[in-house]
Order: sequence, then C-alpha cells, then structure tokens
Amino acid sequence: MFKIAKIDTFGVGLPLKAPIKMSSVVIDIAENIIVRIEDTDGTVGWGEATEAPTMTGESVPGMLAAVKFLKPLMIGQEIENLPHIHAMMDDLMYGNHGAKSAIEIALLDLAGKRDDKPLYEILGGKVRDEAPILTMLAGGDQDAEVANAKEQADQGFVAFKVKIGALSPERDLERSRAARDALGDKARISADANQGYSQDKALVFSKGAADAGLDFMEQLVDYRDLDGMAACAQASKVPLGADEGFHALSDIYAHQEKAAAHGGSLKTIKLGGAFPVMEAGRVMDEMSMRVNLAGKVADSSIASAAIAHLALCLPQLDWDTSITNQYLAEDLVENPIKIIGGVVRLSDAPGLGVEPSDALLQKYKIA
Repeated sequence: MFKIAKIDTFGVGLPLKAPIKMSSVVIDIAENIIVRIEDTDGTVGWGEATEAPTMTGESVPGMLAAVKFLKPLMIGQEIENLPHIHAMMDDLMYGNHGAKSAIEIALLDLAGKRDDKPLYEILGGKVRDEAPILTMLAGGDQDAEVANAKEQADQGFVAFKVKIGALSPERDLERSRAARDALGDKARISADANQGYSQDKALVFSKGAADAGLDFMEQLVDYRDLDGMAACAQASKVPLGADEGFHALSDIYAHQEKAAAHGGSLKTIKLGGAFPVMEAGRVMDEMSMRVNLAGKVADSSIASAAIAHLALCLPQLDWDTSITNQYLAEDLVENPIKIIGGVVRLSDAPGLGVEPSDALLQKYKIA
C-alpha cells in the first residue's frame, strides 16, 4: 500500500490573454492554488483550484490555509482509499470545496500514474472519445464579441456563452441576438448572468431570450433566490440552468423540486472534486436535468485536464463543457490541454496526462 508522504502548495497568478467581463467583476489575472502530493514511493500527483470568492467563498490565501490545516491529518493516509479521504476531509472541515478538489485531483493524478491508468479510467471509463468545448463571449463590446465569435467558429467551435448581467437586460438581449445572427442556427448559444440581475431585470431578459435565439440561460438571479429562478424559468420558453446555486446534491434536488432550473453547471471547485461531480452528473441525468461541465476562469491545464477527463466520462453533457486554460496568456504546463476543431480529445497517458513546468511555477508564483 502506498501512503501520502508529502504535500506542498503554491499560489500562482496567471495572466489572461484578454480581460473577461462578468456581471460583478473583470478578471485579467487568475489566482489559483497548486497542490503537489508525493507518495512513499516518490510518485507525484498535481491538483489545482481557482479562487472564486463570489462562487465558493474561497481565495488563494484561504485555500492555502485550508490545505495547511488538512496536511498533517492526511500524511500517512493510504492513497487507494479515496472515498475515505473525501469523508475524512469533510468530517474535519466544512466547505472549502475548492481546496478539497485540488487535493483530490492531485491524489487522482498520483493514483493514475502509479497504476498506469488515465484519469478517465479511474472515474469509470469513457462514454465518448471527444467533447465539444464552449467558448465565452465576455468583453461587453458587441462588435468585438461578434468578431471573436466568427473567429472561434472558423476554428470549429459550435458552443458559445455570452456573459451578461453587467449591462441592461435589453443590451444583453441585443448582444445575444447579434451572436446568433453572426453564428447561424447550428451554433449552441447560452447566456450567463452570474447572479447579476435583479428579479425585475431577470424577467425582462427571460421573456426576450427566445427571440434573442438563446438555447439556455444561466443563473439570472442570486443563488439563494430559488423562487426568483422559478419565476424566470416559468416566464421563458428557453431552459434555465443554475451555477452558483449548485454546491451539493441537495441543491440540485431543491432546484428540481421548485422547478427553479432545467439543468446546471457542475464544477470541481463547487462540489469538492471529480468524484462528487461524477455523482452529481449521474443524478442530474437520471432526473432529466441538462448538464454543463465547467472549469473556473481561468484554470491552467492541471485543473483543465481534470475537467477534460470528466467530459469524456459523464453520462450526459447536453450543455457542453467549458475548459478555461484557453483564456490564459501562458499555461503552467509544457504539454497543455489543447482544443482542436472545437473539441477536446485525450491520450491514454496516465493520470491527468499533463506535467507542470518548474520554471513556469516559479515565474507565476505569488505565495
């Protein structure tokens, strides 16, 4: 049996190619934690989580502190017993799902390397060989977004998400319609408010979403306002998904019971790792809820690789997958996850299939 021998952490700040404008924040640098776990045989696994104060309540300093707290309690634990490690982390510390997901991903990477298996085999095996990847239209300038959408479509992308909520619902509907007009009927286009609308504004957007050519909407109001989400869902022919509202299976059940969402976005940082995402994906599929799988803006190829492996394993991905290393000016790994022709495919390399560069870790280290 191999046991955890060493746990190291790094805080990194990764510049984006261009700022991404969301409803309440503009992101130009992603601040993430990197977790390195070594076993008693010297095999190393890597994990990552991006800070998301408005989604998980976590920042880089907080996640580093969480891993530091868990570290002495995890040294000596058997790596084979991942369900036990999940339960142990949850018993010892409430929440902190981003930090826990970084630990879990590192352990999965390590286990895959030790057993010479790609992560998708550890997660239960592939159900598809490739997954379409969604790309964001998030600058706020309509002409620039249309030009970007056309450029991405020329590269093979068929799934697009317009970031809304910072402007008026009328302007956001115009931006959504412009994307549809530019991309045609075959593209899948969604709009995500990241909780940015009041109830009144969300209803205006909901009622205009069908005419704007949208395929689904996401998290129009505050994540706690399930009645508001239900009102938006009832007001529109366009399906509504939850994102900030999904942190556990209980949240998924609550949204379905209140008719507050037709589906939603699953993230490792919200649910605590890849195994919880797999469980949530199976539950949503059984309930006929549509699944979007997403990283956070912006993961390096460490967390993006975990998302890519999940994308090949989840039973249903009707609302596509968002892999966010595509937005980085420079990745942390020398063999980054690549999106080719709008889809991601993976080799059979063990574990995550990517290795960070020591030089790049040092270049972007902030803590």
